[in-house]
Amino acid sequence: MDIKLTKHDKRYIESTDDVYSIMQRVLLRENKIDQEKEHLWIIGMNQAGYILYIELIALGSYKSVNIEPMNVFRVAVMKNASCVILVHNHPSGSLLPSAADKDITDRLIQVAHILNIELTDHLIITPKTYISFRSIKLMEELEQSLKYVPTYQVVERIRKQEKQIAKEKLAVERDKTKTAQQKAKAEQARREEAEQKIASAIQFLSEKEIPTEQIASILDIEVKEVKKVIKNKTVKVKE
Repeated sequence: MDIKLTKHDKRYIESTDDVYSIMQRVLLRENKIDQEKEHLWIIGMNQAGYILYIELIALGSYKSVNIEPMNVFRVAVMKNASCVILVHNHPSGSLLPSAADKDITDRLIQVAHILNIELTDHLIITPKTYISFRSIKLMEELEQSLKYVPTYQVVERIRKQEKQIAKEKLAVERDKTKTAQQKAKAEQARREEAEQKIASAIQFLSEKEIPTEQIASILDIEVKEVKKVIKNKTVKVKE
């Protein structure tokens, strides 16, 4: 049954408070007897959050309501709704989601995926207050559930995760190798720079005709290293 909005109802949904403001008035428009029964409504919206329709999907007893998943999305498909919000009331006044509430939401999330429609939230309302599955993180939990996901999709998801893990491991190993190479290169550059400075010092001191043994003592290196540098410099000069 299509629910008509009044002139007081917003056409754009910006928050769960907007949803409750509308649905509280819808619930209170029911007669006293029907208010004591569970209702399930669906709000269909476009991507911008503009309400396309509100439909009463099912009317149950004082403690439960039977839901056929395809009926929930029938109008959504017909009116090209890109996202929907489920709303149902608890005549008892309790806002605690029941196991059945969680289970049907879990199932409807997967039906919505198949139809390429986003199930944005599920609200439980009473005439005085409400609770949002999204606000208490229950939607996120149910969106991770695999209970109603087709087996082939579970396999695909696992394979995708395995590929991502392998890709991340490879990236880490490459980073380690790159870092090690960079460290080795930097160390080699520092070594060559130090050797160049020592060679320059040896050359300078030898040109001042300071004895080899004294140069070695000044620079705290072995005599053979001093002689090697001097020999190499002499060879280069002759060449």
